Amino acid sequence: MTKIDALRRFLLPCISPPTTTTTTTTTTKKRLSTSLRYDLDDPITINQEPQIQEDQESSSPLSILNPRITVTPPRPSKTMVIGTIFGNRRGHVWFCIQHDRLSTTPLLLLELSIPTHQLVKEMQCGLVRLALECNRSELNSVPLRAVPVWTVNCNGKKAGFALRRKASEQIRLMLTTVQSMTVGAGVLPSRFGSSSDSEEIMYMRANYEHMVGGADSESFHLINPDECPGQELSVFLMRT
Repeated sequence: MTKIDALRRFLLPCISPPTTTTTTTTTTKKRLSTSLRYDLDDPITINQEPQIQEDQESSSPLSILNPRITVTPPRPSKTMVIGTIFGNRRGHVWFCIQHDRLSTTPLLLLELSIPTHQLVKEMQCGLVRLALECNRSELNSVPLRAVPVWTVNCNGKKAGFALRRKASEQIRLMLTTVQSMTVGAGVLPSRFGSSSDSEEIMYMRANYEHMVGGADSESFHLINPDECPGQELSVFLMRT
């Protein structure tokens, strides 16, 4: 019995694992699981940082505003009006602008000191530029089409003055007579209107392009019909 007990005491420690081994394995598992948890937490924090930076960059005011800032120069406004140049054969020229052909109240009515035969002679060359200028400082606050007096230049040469007028009964009757015509030229017979000694009235009626460049500049440009594209006529209103 003594020998058996001695063998047990000697062999048991070799066969049965020591108790410290269990504790080491458990601690190793704990360390392993802890390291894995840290490994899982780190990618989340790493992936979140770029998203926050991207959100901050996308929400920065410079990145939003700079691509959308566009500066466009102002453009002149354009409308279509009806213009009539008329005058007595031995008289001087009138220039009338209407919004539509049925209106007998002109948008603009000017009496020019240019003789009718002289303007007809200038128009035979195919190019007419009438520049009306106002350089009176006391009229700077007046609307451009309400300026009463203009200095006139015809094709670069001084041609007297132009006065703003109100439509008389004779002019209203003339506009009513030609209201059925949008484009055309002709002569109204003598004794037209109430005056018995009235002369023949020559007229030319056409569509004009009205351009407003600003408070101090407007212009009217003759639009030629397709069958006669040779005539060029423009009237400029300029305040300097």
